[in-house]
Amino acid sequence: MRFRFTEDQTLFRDAAREMLARHCGPEVVRAAYEQGAGAPDAWRHLAEQGISGMLLPEAQGGLGLGMCELILILEETGFAALSEPVVETVAVAGPLLEECGATALLARWAPAIAGGRARVGLGLDGQPYVEGADRADLLLMERAGELHALTPERALLTAQASVDGARRLFTVQWAEGTGTRVAQGEMAARALARARLRATLGTAAQLIGLGARCVELAVEYAKVRTQFGRPIGAFQAVQHKLVDAFAALAMARPAVYRAAWSLDRGDPEVDLHVSMAKAQASDAATLCTRSALQCHGAIGYTTEYDLHLYMKRAWALSRAFGDSDHHRARIARQILGD
Repeated sequence: MRFRFTEDQTLFRDAAREMLARHCGPEVVRAAYEQGAGAPDAWRHLAEQGISGMLLPEAQGGLGLGMCELILILEETGFAALSEPVVETVAVAGPLLEECGATALLARWAPAIAGGRARVGLGLDGQPYVEGADRADLLLMERAGELHALTPERALLTAQASVDGARRLFTVQWAEGTGTRVAQGEMAARALARARLRATLGTAAQLIGLGARCVELAVEYAKVRTQFGRPIGAFQAVQHKLVDAFAALAMARPAVYRAAWSLDRGDPEVDLHVSMAKAQASDAATLCTRSALQCHGAIGYTTEYDLHLYMKRAWALSRAFGDSDHHRARIARQILGD
């Protein structure tokens, strides 16, 4: 398969990268980690660039684009360790409401999502916690194959510990009713299955960005840290470790892009492609964090050094929406049968 992004798609990505470098630097990630502040400036600029509404219909204030356009942006949000619910809000919420036929709910919330005025928390079956539920304006919750929508005021939120302090996790207790139910039956099942695919793929894209950021930090450190009178980057043992990490990213990235293409085109093997993407992205990011930590040595373990901000996010996301073992088991079932 030959696949190549268009010039417009790459320009969109480059603009997002520049914006995130200005408004979501390590100091912003650290503040989110220590104070739970998120990255409001970056969130606002995502909306100004049209990214918040990329998957929303043009009639609802969006751009009407697909995952092939968004996947590059999500990779950049991973590189910056953006502490905002971009996957849940941008990649999942709008398409989920649209595919459920929730036209009234979509009309109400789509302009706010596209304008950066609303954040969405997502509670899918199999995910015990909802990220950012305390700052969400809308919660989309799955229960017994049905989709429900409610505001956080109607739920009991209990904070949970996370390895990544910038990811604020909550258990959500809520009572369902006719006022919360959005969809049920076959339509809900199909839409929720697609929502899981988008969430999984968006997380995989962020893992690619996080792995790239860890490798970049390790390369920069290897250029300036000296041992025996030479930069440690001059030693083959260090070079090999970093090359292995870079190669793992280079192998995982096309799998993520292919899965985005499959989602946009309704490929019958999209489940297989998304699982392949998440398995490879999780393993690649884990290898990148390990290699970066080993290259840094003791300083890499300190909270004062920026590396831990990106490592911990990668560790958390590598397990979100299924770790590599989970997705390899899904791949085996799809290829070999039960």
